[in-house]
Amino acid sequence: MGIVTGSAGASSPATDGADQSSSQFVLTVPTGSGGQRLDQFLVAQLEKHSRASLSRLIREGHVLVDNRKVKPGLRLTPGQTVSVHLPPAPSSELQAQPIPLDILFEDTHLLVLVKPPGLVVHPAAGHASGTLVNGLLHHCRNLPALEQGRPGIVHRLDKDTSGIMVVAKSEEALARLADDFKQRRVAKRYHAILLRCPAEESGRLVAPIGRHPVHRKKMAIRPARGRYAVTSWEVEEVLARGLCLVRLSIETGRTHQIRVHMASLGCPVAGDQVYGGRVTDKSLPAVERQLLHASEIRFNHPVTGRNMRFSIPLWPDMTQFMEQLGGGAH
Repeated sequence: MGIVTGSAGASSPATDGADQSSSQFVLTVPTGSGGQRLDQFLVAQLEKHSRASLSRLIREGHVLVDNRKVKPGLRLTPGQTVSVHLPPAPSSELQAQPIPLDILFEDTHLLVLVKPPGLVVHPAAGHASGTLVNGLLHHCRNLPALEQGRPGIVHRLDKDTSGIMVVAKSEEALARLADDFKQRRVAKRYHAILLRCPAEESGRLVAPIGRHPVHRKKMAIRPARGRYAVTSWEVEEVLARGLCLVRLSIETGRTHQIRVHMASLGCPVAGDQVYGGRVTDKSLPAVERQLLHASEIRFNHPVTGRNMRFSIPLWPDMTQFMEQLGGGAH
């Protein structure tokens, strides 16, 4: 493929005469773009690409400034050379499959649905098909992606966690929703049945989470190497045998965050066999999964700005578990 060299300015945009599908080209930063962030500069020149996708290319080293790998937030200086390599779109092996979707809302830009427990969100080792993504591709046909193999996905729920998810259907929605999640502008509420009640009826836990130092498939509280994580809880109902139903909200979205944080309090999610919630008491109702449910989400529509709020009741297996268990002291 050829290399296109040009000066990026209002009167002579970098894309003049350049096919944006070209694999690589070089831009010269004009005087008017001095002080501008690199990712913002590229968004203005490559209108077909979202800021999120361009930021990813920068982090992966596909964009160089004066032949150096840099960060998306680099402030540019007039006269600098920006080399851009657009790798070919990876051949996708994702199959569109007719998987039933419980849709709460849908328009041109986004889709809000209810994920049942047991459904994997996106293909991974051991789950090449039959995932939510496979069903989404059958329903929508074409979806933007932040990561290969995860079209439309801006946040996730664990396989055995039930509840509400938001899916992006357009590049614009994908970029803005991803930024909203990153900037903590999306409010999420969960409900969980805990194997033991916390010492306090309500509280806020701030404890960094990182990869477990030994068991690499697990997460753990890592004071020195973990990422900032915050979970708040409130006991809604005390159940028999010391269990309880809690309402939770998360200010961050770390992998397994609620499960790790509750387990660190000695109050693991009932049924969570990874983090100590295994139900071994034969007198208790059988538990087939971790009893964790994403019950509410609030955000602004990424395109219209309209305030969106969706909530759903507890999943039937959680309600049944509570009915079989019975109440306790209130």
